[in-house]
Amino acid sequence: LGQKFTVNVELFTPLDRAGASDALADTVDYAKAWNIVRDVVERGPTRITIEKVAEDVAGALLGEFAVVSRAVVAVDKKQVAIEGVLGSLGVRIVRDRA
Repeated sequence: LGQKFTVNVELFTPLDRAGASDALADTVDYAKAWNIVRDVVERGPTRITIEKVAEDVAGALLGEFAVVSRAVVAVDKKQVAIEGVLGSLGVRIVRDRA
């Protein structure tokens, strides 16, 4: 993309076991999830659209974590080449495990 943007992720998974056990093994490894997002954004192929960034992030996370049933990915650009005043512009996608 050649521009700075922010990626926010929500992962849906049953959390009752982790909430009861307080064990990291019973939940998503968030450090690993962060590394996946970073790899897609920083080390993956060049993408033209933020929609493609969002799709690739969601696909990578759903592919890695079988326990995750839904991924919500928002990609937000703070500096947009559009005339006018706006804080940011972005997309938000919701992808469910097939």
